[in-house]
Amino acid sequence: MRTERRSPRTRSSSGAAPAPRTSATQASSTSFTCAGGRHGPEGELEPLDLDSLPDLGDAEAVAVCLLFAFRDPSHEQAVAAELRRRHPGVHVVASHELAPEFREYERASTTAADAYLAPGAARYLRALAAAAAEAGLPEPVVMLSSGGVVPAKEAAAHPARLLVSGPAGGVVGAGLVARRAGFEDAIAFDMGGTSTDVCLLPGGRAARVPQREVGGLPIRLPSVDVHTVGAGGGSLVRRDAGGALRVGPESAGADPGPACYGRGGGPTVTDANLLLDRLPGELPGGLVLDRDAAAAALDGIDPAAVVEVVNAEMLRALRVVSVERGHDPREFALVAYGGAGPLHACALAEELGMEAVLVPAAAGVLSALGLAAGDERRDHVVSHVRPLGVVDDLPPAGEADLRYRGQSFELTVPLGDEPGLAERFHRAHEERYGYADRGREVELVAVRTADVVPGPELALPDGEPQHLPGPALLELEGSTLWIPPGWEGARDGPSWVVTRE
Repeated sequence: MRTERRSPRTRSSSGAAPAPRTSATQASSTSFTCAGGRHGPEGELEPLDLDSLPDLGDAEAVAVCLLFAFRDPSHEQAVAAELRRRHPGVHVVASHELAPEFREYERASTTAADAYLAPGAARYLRALAAAAAEAGLPEPVVMLSSGGVVPAKEAAAHPARLLVSGPAGGVVGAGLVARRAGFEDAIAFDMGGTSTDVCLLPGGRAARVPQREVGGLPIRLPSVDVHTVGAGGGSLVRRDAGGALRVGPESAGADPGPACYGRGGGPTVTDANLLLDRLPGELPGGLVLDRDAAAAALDGIDPAAVVEVVNAEMLRALRVVSVERGHDPREFALVAYGGAGPLHACALAEELGMEAVLVPAAAGVLSALGLAAGDERRDHVVSHVRPLGVVDDLPPAGEADLRYRGQSFELTVPLGDEPGLAERFHRAHEERYGYADRGREVELVAVRTADVVPGPELALPDGEPQHLPGPALLELEGSTLWIPPGWEGARDGPSWVVTRE
């Protein structure tokens, strides 16, 4: 993979924008320079010299990112078109096609990640679509990080948009069951084998952010606001050099898995739950759990202490998406899913003062449910980076990134009429930072909109009405619900609602 970018020359005395010069770097650190190419406030000052583009050799993908392509993509379009002409079999992605935003590093990082992922992901997705067509099936849809779906061929064009598609599906499913159960505000809590994902669901729908970090790199693409920690049913238990009990982030994985699977795995959270009688003796599929192996692996470690440690890690994650962002978790319901989520949910809710835990009957496959019910969604962003007062063509719906002039970072607020966009920003700034400066100029950084086609309406089975006081163990398909003393569960439609007695 090669990446192409621009670096600025010295700013002119007239205050014109920095004049970019083209350069490029291969992943192996080989570099090349392209002469010419310069923009100023009034347009092109120096034309590109496309003949200076070198041969790319055996590159599979190229990322093109020019410094001011978010403002004027014409040079970037020309470079990308020339590379595609010369190398028709190479995947070329230009930053203005994927993330046309003004921060160069974040835009370049996003574009490079997309180019890195494209060869393998695109081949797979296109083969999947072709196989479906050959079998007479509709084209598959693919979940995006934003929580929407698009056809597989469209997803193959920019696979960086899929980086957190799995957690996004679960969040969409959690919002669906929360709304159907009558909970307007909820927090999604997905505990699997290796990690836990949590996400705020204001109004029963996932909060979104314009950027997240993946593998230490910023990805400037819309994503559900999922916070992840290394805590799951397969998280390994150990004592550190000082004798303190630690759980995760290392995991036993699926093979060998927890010690109780009988395959030589190490001590895990699953083993602790088994010894606390919070798991059945046999899992679906006929896997008989070995209590003796679990006890031997923990080797005298109190299983209750293991659960307390892993719960503390997950509590921190839940506070990140609620308390640390100005939300009172007591006003939310906790939607628990994943293989291990319903085992720990009531204890976490009690610590946070939450009154209700919602456990879907399909808790073990809620990500698949979210994929099936997801809206078709295409996100768009237009960069402005200019005073809000000079902008008169804002769309009626969507979101705006705003900041006070001179600030480095912005806040995202919804578009609309009342009480006015600037005032909504002042209020959001006051809520986040404790003050607002209504006499200071507000700058519009970007406008975000989305084209949304509602997903299909799914009919979920209600099940027989049931009531189950704690302590109780309830086996679900693909998951297990533990109702501790002081809580009681009731089957309400397609979900269990567990509340304090």
